Amino acid sequence: MKFITTLFSILLCCFTLHSSAGVVVSEPADTAVITGAERINKVVAAIHGKRVGLVANQTSLVGTTHLVDTLLSLGVHIVKVFAPEHGFRGEAGPGDAIGSGTDTKTGLPMVSLYGSRKKPTAADLQDIDVVIFDIQDVGARFYTYISTLQYLMDACAENRKKLIVLDRPNPNGFYVDGPVLDTAYKSFVGAAPIPVVHGLTVGEYAKMAKGEGWAAAGGHLKLKVIKMKNYTHSTHYELPVPPSPNLPNYESVILYPALCLFEGTKVSVGRGTDRPFQLIGFPGLTPFDTTFCPADIKGVITDPPYNGVECNGRLLTGYGALFEASGQLNLSLLLEMYQSYPRQSIFFTSFFDRLAGTDSLRKQIIAGWSEEQIRAGWEPSLGDYRKERKKYLLYEDFPGR
Repeated sequence: MKFITTLFSILLCCFTLHSSAGVVVSEPADTAVITGAERINKVVAAIHGKRVGLVANQTSLVGTTHLVDTLLSLGVHIVKVFAPEHGFRGEAGPGDAIGSGTDTKTGLPMVSLYGSRKKPTAADLQDIDVVIFDIQDVGARFYTYISTLQYLMDACAENRKKLIVLDRPNPNGFYVDGPVLDTAYKSFVGAAPIPVVHGLTVGEYAKMAKGEGWAAAGGHLKLKVIKMKNYTHSTHYELPVPPSPNLPNYESVILYPALCLFEGTKVSVGRGTDRPFQLIGFPGLTPFDTTFCPADIKGVITDPPYNGVECNGRLLTGYGALFEASGQLNLSLLLEMYQSYPRQSIFFTSFFDRLAGTDSLRKQIIAGWSEEQIRAGWEPSLGDYRKERKKYLLYEDFPGR
């Protein structure tokens, strides 16, 4: 199934600055999705005369220009920027330390929100009136940007700072599925009791985190979401830039919610190859249709699983369309790889339960449960989540399946 492209390559944002609050912007055609950041008139009006902090990365674009560069060109008073996983401009690999320092292009102070300190301190926020969050999410619970958002919500609430979320599409926003997180397994790869595929935009997630009390001080938070135009949860959206180094294209983004569970097993998901999250395998897998040998890739991955070891694998080209059509979190590959692994007693690592958000999935697979039996166990909590989710939707929902 072909995805509707965003047409970012032909967007032309023509700015005429009349004053620090007055901006004239040409918007994309009516049929194109217009992100919150592209509604720049609304953004500038919301921060007029304010001292601004910005949480952003390489996906924070207005047309083809980074949001920080756009706002500075319009005379906005940006005090500092905050860097999530992979860095403020997306130049760091997975797990790489993100240090505080200076954004080399703008000279702005840069504060890291990834590493030993994931939440802004009172000192970080004392010279800021309002914080803008603008990062592209991919719709999976363990993708860490929504965890960064939740920590940010706490910090803004505690320090009485307004938070503005510039909304962006969820490329996996066309379904909801997977085990709902048991709070005993709460972590940075699972900060809230939501399913693996949560079906929310970042703006909707922020509203739900506040409304449901997931953000500890959310009740005191002054939250504003600048909505998109021309988006629904049935919109098929191909991201204009990779959201992180190991999700380079549409196929990887759609496969990610299912394949990331393999990160807690002995199966490689192709990190260290030219097809991350588009193939799976391990040394000795049979049957197989491809071989691959993971290696260090500068700026993308260091010491990937099976580094320098040839693996037999399964190339998943074309599976993205199948996953989309099913509207379900695919478990068949996980069950198949478990059955194929020669030493099932060591197949799972301790990280698997944190990714799954529960120990039940691992135990059910070991016990030989079928996919249908596993899914049936999800339904009570999934049904409750779907009901609560609807209260916070900002856009037309996908049809029931």
